[in-house]
Amino acid sequence: MIDDAALSLVTPDNAAQIANSLCSDDVPMLVERLNSPEDKIRYPAFLLLRAHASDSADLLPFWDELAGKLKSENSYQRSLGAMLLAANARHDSAGRMRKTLPHYLALLNDPKPITVRQCAQALPEILSAQPELAGEIASTILAVDLLGFKDTMRKLILVDFLDALVLIRKIAPSEALEQYFFSTLSGSILDEKAKKQLRTRLNLPK
Repeated sequence: MIDDAALSLVTPDNAAQIANSLCSDDVPMLVERLNSPEDKIRYPAFLLLRAHASDSADLLPFWDELAGKLKSENSYQRSLGAMLLAANARHDSAGRMRKTLPHYLALLNDPKPITVRQCAQALPEILSAQPELAGEIASTILAVDLLGFKDTMRKLILVDFLDALVLIRKIAPSEALEQYFFSTLSGSILDEKAKKQLRTRLNLPK
């Protein structure tokens, strides 16, 4: 059984290794630790739960609790909930993610840019696990007004969105997607280096 002392030793580099030794009984305790006001406890618990999800469905019984975090007043909790739901989408065979998706995607317009980015960055996990959700995800991303974010964050958020959209293009290509890519390449948010990289990813002439 993992304890707080062991949690203090968890880092992004060793989380996967330590997660391999977790048992099902550790999961409820780690889920509870997500609510800790101390980052030194909360963050390692998140790292272990996310790593554990790579080959275990132990977190599925806590789906509703994680989904509830998407509406938390605390942006950190919103992010934690979203990232852990995405990590567990691969184990969902009961339509939980489809039901939760509107609340997840609402965070792409979150007032906290870091939450927007973390949710966007986790979208490829959802898409890989449940490609049938690609259309709804694409529609939501395309409707986000990037000008609503500070100019210092627009490129970062757009790049995160593009990572998901390039994957969606392979799953569910559409004219709306192509128009978005065209507008992006014609616009001023991306610099020339980023535009060149996008053209390469899209197999477009440079």
